[in-house]
Amino acid sequence: FVISIFREVVVALNDMHAEAVAGIVDRVVTRYRREPNNMLQILREVQEACDWIPPEAIDRMQVVLGVPRTKIEGVAGFYSFLYTQPRGKYRILFSDNVTDNMQGNRALMERLCSSLWVEPGKVSEDGLLSIDKTSCTGMCDQGPALLINNIAITGLTAARIDEIAELVRNKVPLGEWPVAFFQVEDNIRRADIMLDSRLQPGDALRAAHARVPSDGLLSSNMRSWREGLPSGIGGPAAMLDEIKRANLRGRGGAGFMTGLKWEACRNAPLKAGQQRFVVCNADEGEPGTFKDRVLLTSYADLVFEGMTAAAYAIGARRGFLYLRGEYRYLLEPLNAVLERRRQEKILGADILGIPGADFDIEIHLGAGAYVCGEESALIESLEGKRGTPRNRPPFPVTNGYLDQPTIVNNVETFAAAALIALNGGEWYASVGTRHSAGTKILSVSGDCERPGLYEYPFGVSIRQVLADCGAQDVQAVQVSGPSGICLSPEEFERTIGFEDIPTAGAFTIFNNSRDMFEVARNYVHFFQHESCGFCTPCRVGTSLLKNLMDKLHNGCGSPYDFAEIEKLNQLLQSMSHCGLGHTACNPVLDTIARFRPAYERRLAQKDFVPAFDLDQALAAARQMTGRDDPGAHIIKEEFGEDA
Repeated sequence: FVISIFREVVVALNDMHAEAVAGIVDRVVTRYRREPNNMLQILREVQEACDWIPPEAIDRMQVVLGVPRTKIEGVAGFYSFLYTQPRGKYRILFSDNVTDNMQGNRALMERLCSSLWVEPGKVSEDGLLSIDKTSCTGMCDQGPALLINNIAITGLTAARIDEIAELVRNKVPLGEWPVAFFQVEDNIRRADIMLDSRLQPGDALRAAHARVPSDGLLSSNMRSWREGLPSGIGGPAAMLDEIKRANLRGRGGAGFMTGLKWEACRNAPLKAGQQRFVVCNADEGEPGTFKDRVLLTSYADLVFEGMTAAAYAIGARRGFLYLRGEYRYLLEPLNAVLERRRQEKILGADILGIPGADFDIEIHLGAGAYVCGEESALIESLEGKRGTPRNRPPFPVTNGYLDQPTIVNNVETFAAAALIALNGGEWYASVGTRHSAGTKILSVSGDCERPGLYEYPFGVSIRQVLADCGAQDVQAVQVSGPSGICLSPEEFERTIGFEDIPTAGAFTIFNNSRDMFEVARNYVHFFQHESCGFCTPCRVGTSLLKNLMDKLHNGCGSPYDFAEIEKLNQLLQSMSHCGLGHTACNPVLDTIARFRPAYERRLAQKDFVPAFDLDQALAAARQMTGRDDPGAHIIKEEFGEDA
């Protein structure tokens, strides 16, 4: 009888739980208009309400969205910030970026794990919390950093770690934690035409449509260009002409001409019921990059103004800002900026009172997938799918979001477009170099006195940046993150620009105390972790590359392994589906070429040896049995030369 009653109570409690979860799902799905395209956002918000995505939530989503369970689980399983198993009320992720490692994050992680009695990568026995690692959090200028429930905490110290442990132990809600924990600084060290902009909301749009603003709205360095500015760009076609006249190139790293991209989208034919879209790529996942974080924190109007000017030029009515999951804390402030712009009639219907000038922006938050920084993978994610890069052609300008014409540009590119709308193409083209117009914002971090943002006209030398940020005894500079280029001191006269060193913005400095092999090894681990797994060459190739670097690290390396790395590079470059695989070997090949002694120190063997050491693997057994005599060791000669 007692067992029967107990079973009935358990069933009743499960029914109550399922009903509560169904209610959460229904509210979230309704807010997203019951559109399967919003799958990622629905999953994210359900997780925020439940601490994870329980099976009951997937059951309900399957019913209300009319989507197969396998698809829902496939999307949830793709993104590292989504959990289909309980991960605790407090989900703590330490940044594993190379600069955080340089600042001692691993010791801090061990300290927190020890204090809270939890193993890395696991959930505590009481189910309260989990502690693990994640890739770069975009806080390289103020690390070490961690994410707790996807909210960033910067400036970690041993004392702060102890405070965090106490707060978790006492189950204090995140909303009651000290505000200072969540302070994120802009750290703008050098400003130029963009970071020194005094644009007022709507000014660029007014200039693009009809006129130029008065001198009072221009910053001092812009005012000197007042003479010769256009009397008003005057319409969508003219706006597009100004972008082309400015020679603006994409700031995401590839450097494609922005005007040509916008023109191709504007000229793309529309089928019945179709429209054009504007997408801002704010998924800056490249380790060492954090400029978009600052632009979206303190220059959001400039970015949204540029998106609106782009929509005006190509005839788009809807836009999306794809915000990386690590910047979750910016979601509410950015939505507040969008709502203010709607109230000021510079977003929404009839912008500036212009009939038919309709454009609005939605923010979609990512969930921890580096590959979604690639534009076609980002579009897949926007559509509520796994972020797998598409085959190209066709390109997004003709077949993008929902198979409709779409432009995808970087945050910095849209901010530059707003400046061009305000001041004209000729003004912008006069800054920088002939082939690299305008300025570039560099995210400077690593071994320097003043990490932060530095904005320069294109053409600045590596040496000048190092001098400005207070870098001493520099051994190497990694420009544009792991997928970029590693430079030695002999190359510091080279310049930032599309004619020499193009970059998405990362600028990481290493002094002579750093082991460049370990730097490259960290980058290789990053690529292996972030491979989406879609194509075999990248999925397997990055794992093999990681294993080879770990083999060298463990003292089992030989010249044979160098040859294997070169073979892997050729395979990844020729066979990988997207840029991640194409560039995965870059940090290894660059450091081998420039810092070969760092590798040769690890060549303990002249001939090939296997990575797995059977005798070493038995060390724990010898320790447990108290034996260390010759009979307890595996001796190679016992098995002959081919052992």
